[in-house]
Amino acid sequence: MSTVRPPTEAPRAGSDPFDLTGRVALVTGAARGIGQSISVELARRGAHVVVVDMRDPGETVALLRDGFPAGTHEGKAVDVREREQVENVVADTVEHFGRLDILVNNAGTATRASLTGITDDEWFRDIDTNLRGTFLFCRAAISPWMSEQRAGAIINISSISGIMGGPSSGSEDQVRSGPAYAASKGGVIALTKWLAKEVGSLGITVNSVAPGPIATVLTDDVAYDFSQQILPRMGKPDEIGAAVAYLASPGAAYVTGQVLRVCGGAALG
Repeated sequence: MSTVRPPTEAPRAGSDPFDLTGRVALVTGAARGIGQSISVELARRGAHVVVVDMRDPGETVALLRDGFPAGTHEGKAVDVREREQVENVVADTVEHFGRLDILVNNAGTATRASLTGITDDEWFRDIDTNLRGTFLFCRAAISPWMSEQRAGAIINISSISGIMGGPSSGSEDQVRSGPAYAASKGGVIALTKWLAKEVGSLGITVNSVAPGPIATVLTDDVAYDFSQQILPRMGKPDEIGAAVAYLASPGAAYVTGQVLRVCGGAALG
């Protein structure tokens, strides 16, 4: 195992504050969609990326290895709801690379159901994946690894649903994001702020990115109403990737406990 590097320093004059060369990142829910775009953006900026997903992450790993061969990119099949699997993949990452610099909690599920229509299983699936999974990975990364490094950047993907209570799709035959999704993402935001206060003295930053409507396979069948949105269009996955890469970079070393809304102004105010 290589030696854990010293704490992150503020970028020096003349250096690129957004360069991630040599840093080690772990991204959950990265087999496709937003997670894949986040992984690509971190690799583009020079990071080694560990891709985690319940699905086969091979496609994303192949993209990273082909496009960014200077980095070392690995894939792991992990259920983020299972504590032992989470702790094992974090420990394996540190054993392989000698450290963990960036954690992105992106894995999530979204049940679109009404209050009376959602089942118990659907409720617990969203809560356990979105909130429990984020908690398990944050705890496994912080203690002991990032705490010993006295450095690290954690970015939790929440949603404007956690801010607004689930924005309407604008269509009578479409159900807005369900109560479990909104509750879990609101919990991710609260957890992010709590953790930021807890670990700031250790040199660890904790922030959240809250996407609005983003064009992925999960939103293909949703009709959004853009009449009240300042930028009246769907967002792109790589726009979330760019926001995450900023919060993971030395350029954001003085930013913590924040929720960056990447939503075209849908959740303004």
